[in-house]
Amino acid sequence: MAKIKLTKNELKTQKENLKMYRRYLPTLQLKKQQLQMEIRVIDMREIEVRKRREQLFEDFSTWIEVFSEKGKFSPDFVKVKEIKTSRGNIAGVSIPVFAGAEFTRSRYDLYETPLWVDKASERMEDMLKLDLEADILKEQVRLLHAELRTTTQRVNLFEKIKIPETRENIRKISVYLGDQQVSAVVRGKISKSNLERKQARESEVEQ
Repeated sequence: MAKIKLTKNELKTQKENLKMYRRYLPTLQLKKQQLQMEIRVIDMREIEVRKRREQLFEDFSTWIEVFSEKGKFSPDFVKVKEIKTSRGNIAGVSIPVFAGAEFTRSRYDLYETPLWVDKASERMEDMLKLDLEADILKEQVRLLHAELRTTTQRVNLFEKIKIPETRENIRKISVYLGDQQVSAVVRGKISKSNLERKQARESEVEQ
C-alpha cells in the first residue's frame, strides 16, 4: 500500500476515488456478465453449426455412394476464393461476423464427367461454408474471452484492492485528523487555563 498524506485534501481525494470506484464497478460487473452470457451463446451456436456440418457430410457421403463412380468427384474440385465477413460489436468488443463465401471450381470435361458432380460440388460448398462459419464463431469466442479476462481483472482490482484500500486510507486519515482536532482542543484549553492563571497571579501582585 502506497504511503498517503494525512491531510484534508488527501481525505477529499480518497473519498472522490472511492466514489469513482463504486460508480464504475457495477458497469464492469455488468460487462463481465454480458461477456459470459455471449460466450455461452456463441459456443452453443458453434456446436450447432458443426453438428449441421457433420450431418451434411454424412448425408453427402451416403449420396456419393449411391452413384459409386469412383474417382469422378474429388473435394479438390471446390476451393475457397474469398471469405466474406462484416464487423459486429459485443460489449465494446469488435468481432468478425460471417457473411458468406465465394468458391472456385476446377474445370472438368463436361462429356466425361457425370451430371451429379455439379450437385456434389454445391454440397461441398455448403459444407465449407459451415466450416468457415464455425471458425469465425470460434474467433469471436477467442476475442470475447480475451476481453473477459481483462474485465475480470479490473473487477477484482476494484473489489479486492482499490475499494478496500481506499476505505482504509479514509479511515486512517479520518482518525488522524480527529486526533489532531482533539489535540488542538486540549492544547487550547491548556493555553486558556495557563493564561487565566497568569492573569490571576498578575492581579494578585497588583493588589
